[in-house]
Amino acid sequence: MASGYGWGGGRSRCFAYWQEFQKCYAKADFPTECRPQGDDYLECLHHTKEAARAKAIQDEFIRQAEAKAKEGQKTADILSDGVIVGVGLIQRGQDQTK
Repeated sequence: MASGYGWGGGRSRCFAYWQEFQKCYAKADFPTECRPQGDDYLECLHHTKEAARAKAIQDEFIRQAEAKAKEGQKTADILSDGVIVGVGLIQRGQDQTK
């Protein structure tokens, strides 16, 4: 909370960011000078950048897992043909009676 008191009566987790923003705002000629402090305070309150980063990491993990699954499927297709055929010792379609 902006008052500095959290739910338990102590200081809130974002109070230090609020004080930093408030101090800048009081001294600044233009409110836009305090944009970084305001962004830090809002990030502390809402965790938007943290959530976006976590989502990006999760999406990349899923993408890599799907790519490995596709590679694994290709490998499984090759292995299902048989190890000897895969090595090239026996050619497909040739007569085995030779």
